[in-house]
Amino acid sequence: MEQYIGTKQVFAEPMDRYAAEDCLGRNIKPRDEYENEDGYLVVYEDGYRSWSPKKTFNDAYRAISGMTFGLAIEAAKKGSRISRAGWNGKGMFVVYMPPLYLPPFNTADTARKVNDRTAKHIGEDTPLDSQGYFAMFTAKKQWQPGWLASQADMLAEDWEVVV
Repeated sequence: MEQYIGTKQVFAEPMDRYAAEDCLGRNIKPRDEYENEDGYLVVYEDGYRSWSPKKTFNDAYRAISGMTFGLAIEAAKKGSRISRAGWNGKGMFVVYMPPLYLPPFNTADTARKVNDRTAKHIGEDTPLDSQGYFAMFTAKKQWQPGWLASQADMLAEDWEVVV
């Protein structure tokens, strides 16, 4: 059997099992089979709501402020803007730009295609096959494609999702 690891973003609030059952309008298990315990009411991206015991939840989730770099990368790959609390510049964040394929500049089609600025460098007959990369929006409000993390960034645990 293979092992798996998952990453997903959820909304949660501390709530004991009995209160969660009242909130959800259903019993998780018959009440005579267990005692009340602390945990979290969890709401998933698709709106599904459930309850998780405190230890199980804490083993699986971490707040979106105070993340490791690995969790921040996963959040960025899912479309979130990420930033470090320790960065000096206001408004700075990093995004993941997914792979992009565009047909050549000289294509007669009116759909999206390589622009003249890019065609100047790769040729009018060459399609654009861009691999995914990280880009930073700087404190000067400029895009910096190809952003790379420093050692300090990679080891920091102050990454957060920018909302």
